[in-house]
Amino acid sequence: MDKTYQPKLIEPHWYQVWEDSSYFTPSKKGTPYCIMIPPPNVTGTLHMGHGFQHTLMDALIRYHRMLGDSTLWQVGTDHAGIATQMVVERQLKHNGEDRMTLGREKFIERVWDWKQQSGDTITKQMRRLGNSVDWSRERFTMDEGLSTTVREIFIRLHDEGLIYRGKRLVNWDPKLLTAVSDLEVLTEEAKGSLWHIRYPICDSDQHLIVATTRPETMVGDVAVAVHPTDERYQAYIGKQLELPLCDRTIPIIADDYVDPSFGSGCVKITPAHDFNDYEIGQRHQLEAINILTPDAHINDNAPADYRGLDRFAAREQIVADLASAGLLEKTIDHVYQLPRGDRSGAIIEPYLTDQWFVKATALAPAALDAVRSGKIKFIPDNWANTYYQWLENIEDWCISRQLWWGHRIPAWYDDAGNSYVGYNEADVRGKHQLNDSIQLRQDDDVLDTWFSSAFWPFSTLGWPEKTEAFTTFYPSNVLITGFDIIFFWVARMIMMGLKFTGRIPFQHIYITGLIRDSEGQKMSKSKGNVIDPIDLIDGIGLPALIEKRTFGLMQPHLAEKISADTTKQFPAGIEAHGCDALRFTYCALANTGRDIRFDISRLAGYRNFCNKIWNAARYVLINTEQHDQSSDLKPLQLSIADEWIMSRLEQTIAAAHKHFNSYRFDLLAQTIYEFIWHEYCDWYLELSKFTLNNPATTPPAIRGTRHTLLVVLECLMRLAHPIMPFLTEEIWQKVAPMIGNGGASVMLQPYPIFNEANINQDAEQTIAWLQQVTLGVRNIRGEMNISPAKAVPVLLRKGCQQDKIIAEHQRELLCFIAKLTDVDWLEPDDTIPPAATALANELEILIPMAGLIDKAVEVKRLEKEITKLTKNAAQIQQKLANPNFVDKAPSAVVAKEKQRAEKSQLALQQLQAQLQRINAL
Repeated sequence: MDKTYQPKLIEPHWYQVWEDSSYFTPSKKGTPYCIMIPPPNVTGTLHMGHGFQHTLMDALIRYHRMLGDSTLWQVGTDHAGIATQMVVERQLKHNGEDRMTLGREKFIERVWDWKQQSGDTITKQMRRLGNSVDWSRERFTMDEGLSTTVREIFIRLHDEGLIYRGKRLVNWDPKLLTAVSDLEVLTEEAKGSLWHIRYPICDSDQHLIVATTRPETMVGDVAVAVHPTDERYQAYIGKQLELPLCDRTIPIIADDYVDPSFGSGCVKITPAHDFNDYEIGQRHQLEAINILTPDAHINDNAPADYRGLDRFAAREQIVADLASAGLLEKTIDHVYQLPRGDRSGAIIEPYLTDQWFVKATALAPAALDAVRSGKIKFIPDNWANTYYQWLENIEDWCISRQLWWGHRIPAWYDDAGNSYVGYNEADVRGKHQLNDSIQLRQDDDVLDTWFSSAFWPFSTLGWPEKTEAFTTFYPSNVLITGFDIIFFWVARMIMMGLKFTGRIPFQHIYITGLIRDSEGQKMSKSKGNVIDPIDLIDGIGLPALIEKRTFGLMQPHLAEKISADTTKQFPAGIEAHGCDALRFTYCALANTGRDIRFDISRLAGYRNFCNKIWNAARYVLINTEQHDQSSDLKPLQLSIADEWIMSRLEQTIAAAHKHFNSYRFDLLAQTIYEFIWHEYCDWYLELSKFTLNNPATTPPAIRGTRHTLLVVLECLMRLAHPIMPFLTEEIWQKVAPMIGNGGASVMLQPYPIFNEANINQDAEQTIAWLQQVTLGVRNIRGEMNISPAKAVPVLLRKGCQQDKIIAEHQRELLCFIAKLTDVDWLEPDDTIPPAATALANELEILIPMAGLIDKAVEVKRLEKEITKLTKNAAQIQQKLANPNFVDKAPSAVVAKEKQRAEKSQLALQQLQAQLQRINAL
């Protein structure tokens, strides 16, 4: 093995070997095990959330593959209608072109070209992350087979009356000119105004005051609502109001929706431009008047003075005209929630338009029952409540989008506006007996991306055909995804799976938290805190990192701030850490919380862990290569340390299975880390030196330790492989043949199985005693500033009979590991010399200080340290006592100072206690 661990050389090599050898395809032996990858958008690159979730999925797939299951990790990408069309339209604009001039057919060709380029980027990233997906089954949501499935389902639902076309209110993006889903709307807090407007009561000199944040929509008002029990307005219910600036009258109605405490308690009702107003309009059978064009300008339904104005220009004009007419009561500052399109950044409008809808209320009951009955289990189970809440209040689902890229809606219209649904035009004519004289045109709209992805669990397996893959792998075992798409994807997959296959699509739903930066901020392009997981693996220089973070910003003015923040955080760029270190970090962070903070310092720590494993493997090979490891030819004698590490390994194996089966990847990573770093490396490798370097050790004992070194290391490589595939493969290939356990790849080897016969409680008790005494000695060395290299005598006192037995039997091993000259017992009546003391349960550990330290020098050193630390602690306390600092500094900075204060106080107490002990000598 090379002296230096170099993941960049190891990782691409082994992935190519695995892929070329078709190790990722199902073995067709054992129990089927399947995971469907949530298809990433084909538009760009994988982000930290993808890297996190893919790591967890791959760990499960590799684990079950090693258990002997026939595993399928179904891979594919999503066509991402809006996002992809935006990318290609930006490219066209850069080249002086636009899609309307290009035409639909040519534009779609350009999109397919882009898909090929971007899709390749994503698949390269997946490979670099070590994803053991079955590339031979790679799917795309607009593949011919999947497109056939989409048409089939649309037609079946339509024929059952579960899909219909109607005019309803939707989220409308006036920049992209399409309906968008709730998931594509980001709500942000904004500062605005609340205008109080006088609405004159007809045939009187009275008026009602109506408060609104959107005065431009008042020209579409059809009523003013008050609460039925609001005593201020009960006398006016049923009367008519003059609609300001318009030649219309509108009624005063009563509705429980109105909050009497908000504004004036009178609410303008504009059904065509507000979701709540739309519901009120439906209840009271009010007309819905649309006053906006698709690009958010005032249309011809408004008074002539405002037609053609942009919505915000119209707002200014209407407010000015209200003031001139004496109808503006007052204007006050108001903070409200502003909806923006996550792709375009445009302010979203509730908009009344003809769209295609799914009657989700008919599909929801079965989906609810699937989780309530336990057929599908959420992990953590609290997310089931979120699922219930949405499905119990579900509304019809808008599935059409005014785009060119996507599954075109299989509907045709005649000149009279009648619609016909079918597989193609010929099917429509035959199905509805339409002769050739009737002109038909296909619907220009496409289906919502979430519609086609709702069939992903079975469309990728060949449904509606009863393929071998569908029969074998449906339903899949677990879905791993984020909580933010429980509504938009998870629930819809369950509804569609039950509807069209009669079975649930997956058994478990493991919901991950959201990866945030180290400060707890959501990673976003506008914040400039996005990290590409591949940059963490292979490294990136500062100039390239800044360029990546500022490229294509919707708000170019942010570039300077992002550049400065990036330079401060990564002055030399991001160094390479390797894939295994990143994967281990992801698993270690996979707690059950809603948010997960990613701190790059933890990644550096796990890179050191990889180095630790590499160096441990080198130590093992150095001490075992060129030696006969055939245990069946020569006798082996296991030391107490050998028996202990084998016993502890079994405990670790049992815990690993437990954590895999409960999806506690964080506990799995912790278990593996603790065993490898602390038990195997820190203790066993050191204990093995006693056997290997002791001239008095017998050949069978030496062979026993060498054999144990190899057996445990080989087992550890299989144990850790699902999380750290590359490092474990490299080491396993060198270690396994030495114990006759060769094979093509560690990923095809059996995962370690718990063997109770290897549990040795006596060995564990003995080594635990040695560890406690050794740590006691080391603590005394640290407190008394005694060099770790200096051998010292130890006196033991009190304790129990078992302590004496172990001390007697393991005297030489204790002297070796704790660096002792000798070990003696003090009887109760013996005089205790001046000594530093530590405890191991009831056992007292004493190191006589005579000749070990110069008391005067040590006292002087400690007093100097105490003085320095006292001064530093006082400065921190003074800062924290300053209200200007505590109130104005960022909360993270204040918290950091408080931590410093606590650490300073703790260190000061420890030094003072140490000084007290030395003065007592």
